[in-house]
Amino acid sequence: MKIVVCVKQVPDTAGGVKFNPDGTLDRASMLAIMNPDDKAGLEAALRIKDELGAEVTVLTMGLPKAADVLREAIAMGADKGILVTDRVLGGADTWATSTTIAGALRNIDYDLIITGRQAIDGDTAQVGPQIAQHLNLPLISYAQDIKVEGDKVVVQRQFDDRYHVLEVKMPCVITALQELNAPRYMTPGGIVDACKAEITTWGRADLKDVLDSNLGLAGSPTKIAKASDKVRKGAGEKVVPDSADDAVAYIFNKLNEKHVI
Repeated sequence: MKIVVCVKQVPDTAGGVKFNPDGTLDRASMLAIMNPDDKAGLEAALRIKDELGAEVTVLTMGLPKAADVLREAIAMGADKGILVTDRVLGGADTWATSTTIAGALRNIDYDLIITGRQAIDGDTAQVGPQIAQHLNLPLISYAQDIKVEGDKVVVQRQFDDRYHVLEVKMPCVITALQELNAPRYMTPGGIVDACKAEITTWGRADLKDVLDSNLGLAGSPTKIAKASDKVRKGAGEKVVPDSADDAVAYIFNKLNEKHVI
């Protein structure tokens, strides 16, 4: 069984974010981590590998430093890492990103593709479904449990206060929730293997069935009108009540005005 996990190196938002003049994220200047939903998807693949035996390939698109998340994945137990990087791919929105990743996936044999539900830097939840559309594969999103049964996967798909149980024949695409599992830690031996591992690097020339007009910033239909690294808040309303009862009454009146209660 061959599983490909698509991961993304995202800014560690706890350290703040920075933007380029064109409104895109200045990823080179920020601390970065593996996207949490993607890490849950990786853990799901590794558990399938532990239970049934599988080859797990991890693929990412990004700057050359995105190879760090591939080595982290290998240190956790993945078998191979593929980095798709090229100047022409920079500034891509979800459409251009999914087009690029699909072009790379056409070079790989797979039974199952797992992505995270969404990335914490964009929160669109679009790339996984778009990859499935590009590759004409069935999709199950919002997975909170994944089981492999023969040539099928059985997935619990989160839905409001309940879940759907869906069964689909492979090959297919699944998008994973962060709540799917608790990812394992890197092991000392895995870290040594990751340091020695050769990361496969692909560029524009390695993408199959992809048009230049659909890549990078130029091929992105989403345009950023304005970007800011800080959200400015108003001063608010300051009230000095005469008593605790007056304070409670004031708060209740405001909540009523806003239809909270």
